[in-house]
Amino acid sequence: MPISVYDLCRLAGELAGEHGVQARDYARCAYYTLEAEGDLERANFWFLLSVLVDDVVAHRIDPDHLPTLQ
Repeated sequence: MPISVYDLCRLAGELAGEHGVQARDYARCAYYTLEAEGDLERANFWFLLSVLVDDVVAHRIDPDHLPTLQ
């Protein structure tokens, strides 16, 4: 099931708000586990989420607004 960019950013923001930088580590752990199991589609989702969480924690994106490319 597709997920929108807005929903991904909101999810990253909620995880970062709840767990801080540890949320990135949880997402990366899920990525490595799923990649090792050969579930690349789900692994890629968790990798993307880990990047977004890192950006939210570092205040590079605002999870309540769609990101823009510049």
